[in-house]
Amino acid sequence: MKKFHTIYLAAAALLIAAAQFAQTPAQPEGLTRAQMRAKAKAQNVPEIPFEPVPNFLKLPPNLYLGEGIGVATNSKGHVFVYTRSGNTRLFEFDAKGNFLREIGEGLYGFAFAHAVRVDSQDNIWAVDEGTNMVIKFTPDGRVAMVLGHRPESVEGVPLTLGFGAPPPPAEPYTFNRPTDVAWDAAGNIFVSDGYGNSRVVKYDKNGKFIASVGSRGSELGQLNLPHTMATDAKGNVYVGDRSNSRIEVFDNDLTPRRVYDQVGAPWAICISQGPHQFLYSSNSNPDNNNSEIGAVTGDIFKMELDGTILGKFGKAGKQPGEFSTVHELDCRSENDIYTAEITAWRVQKIVLHPHAAK
Repeated sequence: MKKFHTIYLAAAALLIAAAQFAQTPAQPEGLTRAQMRAKAKAQNVPEIPFEPVPNFLKLPPNLYLGEGIGVATNSKGHVFVYTRSGNTRLFEFDAKGNFLREIGEGLYGFAFAHAVRVDSQDNIWAVDEGTNMVIKFTPDGRVAMVLGHRPESVEGVPLTLGFGAPPPPAEPYTFNRPTDVAWDAAGNIFVSDGYGNSRVVKYDKNGKFIASVGSRGSELGQLNLPHTMATDAKGNVYVGDRSNSRIEVFDNDLTPRRVYDQVGAPWAICISQGPHQFLYSSNSNPDNNNSEIGAVTGDIFKMELDGTILGKFGKAGKQPGEFSTVHELDCRSENDIYTAEITAWRVQKIVLHPHAAK
């Protein structure tokens, strides 16, 4: 009996070890496990002093924001707001928050806003989840490029998949509820094809397909709702993998490199410009579905690009300086942060004072 008990314990230990090994993602050459994944949750993170700019956006009479979906700035400091109301609409404000114009009024590609970004040439890009389109506008507001296409009514009723059924194979030029867009220094375009396809797609500057990566899952190289995205000066791609509560980093060829999973559910991320870039991530969990914290969250983390946490600011709420489900972040300037908030129907300008921290 004693011999049998010893054999049983040894077999159990082997089974446990095998299971742990099977759950470990593949390790890219030259990277340690620690570099791949920061497993420890953020603790004792210093608070960054900040203040909101009161009543920053000045809307004309009888014009109101709906859900705060997207916000971006250009090189002049102009602010672009993408909002869902009776219709999806894209507004431009000057650097002081004065209303300038509406872009793309009544556009066929506008149905259900998800993100707006501005590239290095001040072109404005709108990502519309409802039409499965990514639309490039010139700085003067003219449509210059369209990626994806809107489902046509003549195609009939879309096929409804059963619960848990995998989506059909992704196609190079067709999106399934895309979420964000970014670029590298060469002008290559990256699209997070989020809700339906759980992938990131790379195109050249003219919109020609190059590569894609991702399938639904939680292993390295997989994604579960890539909801937000940004690129750094070297062309690395940072993806807010919302339902996996992590940021996954890919190189410019879309090879997965590392995971940052210590800052909650990244609904929105952005990377600042300048010689020293910083990564900001909003832990915007409105209903506890994607958070291990077990409570409504609203903090925004500031990190180095290697995932080192430098500090955080904010809390959940709807008062000025509080955050109510941040859906997009803009951090062109390191200490001037713009937040688009879906459940508060607003955009805030936040000024950080990191050097005032004790």
